[in-house]
Amino acid sequence: MIVSFTAPIPDTELDRYLEEIEKVMVDSGHVRTFAARRHIRVPADEHSPVFAATAIVQLGFTDLDALNASFAAPGVGELIRRWQSRYPYQVVWANHEALS
Repeated sequence: MIVSFTAPIPDTELDRYLEEIEKVMVDSGHVRTFAARRHIRVPADEHSPVFAATAIVQLGFTDLDALNASFAAPGVGELIRRWQSRYPYQVVWANHEALS
C-alpha cells in the first residue's frame, strides 16, 4: 500500500496513522505480517506523474481470501473516514505474490 498525504502531515500524526492501520489490520486476524516505513524523498519526487509517497505499508496475507476479507475488517472504514477528514490522502495498492 503506497500512501500519499496531499499536504504535509506532522511526524507524530503519521506515526499514529501507521500504528492505527497496523492495529486494525492485525486485530482483524487476516494479516500475517505488517511493516511500514516512511518514503525517502528525493528531488525526482517533484516530477512524479501521479504523486509522491508519504509512507509504504506492506501487509502479508496467507491467501487471496484473507486479502479480500481485510478490506471489510471491523474498524477499517471508520479509520479511513477519520483520517481522511483530518489529513486527506490517496492510496495505491500493489497486490502481488511474495517477492523472494
